[in-house]
Amino acid sequence: MKVLVTGGLGFIGSHICLELLSNNFEVLVVDSLINSNSLVIDNINKIVSQNKLNVRKMRIYEADLRDECKLIDIFREHSIKESSIGAVIHCAGLKSVNDSVGSPIDYWANNVGGTIKLIKVMEEFGCNTIIFSSSATIYGVGDGGLINENATINPINPYGQTKAAVERFLKDVFYSGNQKWKIVNLRYFNPTGAHKSGLIGESPKGLANNIFPIISKVALKKKDKLKIFGNNWDTKDGTGVRDYIHVMDLAEGHILALKYLNNVKEEFLNINLGNGIGTSVLELIKTYQESNNVEIPFEFVGRRKGDFGHVVADNSKAISLLKWKPKRSIKDMCKDSWRWNLLYPNGYV
Repeated sequence: MKVLVTGGLGFIGSHICLELLSNNFEVLVVDSLINSNSLVIDNINKIVSQNKLNVRKMRIYEADLRDECKLIDIFREHSIKESSIGAVIHCAGLKSVNDSVGSPIDYWANNVGGTIKLIKVMEEFGCNTIIFSSSATIYGVGDGGLINENATINPINPYGQTKAAVERFLKDVFYSGNQKWKIVNLRYFNPTGAHKSGLIGESPKGLANNIFPIISKVALKKKDKLKIFGNNWDTKDGTGVRDYIHVMDLAEGHILALKYLNNVKEEFLNINLGNGIGTSVLELIKTYQESNNVEIPFEFVGRRKGDFGHVVADNSKAISLLKWKPKRSIKDMCKDSWRWNLLYPNGYV
């Protein structure tokens, strides 16, 4: 089966592409390289070679999803010369919460506008299977128990608003009756870690927003201290609790979602992908230090506006429906993340 991955050279997309190749899918990538680097291609090929995988090479197209003509050319090329594109895994989009507050027009134009163009072209060429990379940022809760897929949708920043808007759009498409669509919105919690080889990992352009790249900078002595936003939350040690999921567990979830969709006639699903286990900031620091024999100096600062104290997934739907289960621990995430950062302390540069 031929699968098109948008944003396939980014952090999450690259691990999904590797997992697709490992499962004998034929992979096409559309990436604008705004948040990624073409060196990912060579490193994926290195991993494939090291593991002696007999797979086809990825086909890479440098393009922006808002370029409808380019998308049409890609789909037309594969509908004429070879077998058609059977499914899309849609990872492309701008993803910084902080940047989205200052640049909402860019976020809506890219994340929502690009998706509309993509779906339009998919429908034109009869490709009706899509897995969308959504986010737990769409939820408006986070101070109680586990968050399930029926929780309130009330994002508090433009990035989360665009993810929620795309989900609503895809739901409208599904119920339009134009063709039998198969759609899964995978709501990620906090993807982190890296491939065990250390050859692909998280390489943010600009200021890092996620905690793992910041911790790594502190461990590498590129940053003096880690700022912990609040130490008076209603949690076990007063620091915020989050659900961290290893990026390879996340990638495996996409493969299982794709296989599930291949066995149904039509479907629309919202599914959380998280470990279902909460880790506080202080617990994370301790695990990172002990796993990698490094020091992570930190300081407590005030809470950030809109933050929640406890955000952890109810992942029972993914476990029961997709037959998926996270395999890697928070210690694995810390070790794999550090291995990647030791090999690429400056990311892909």
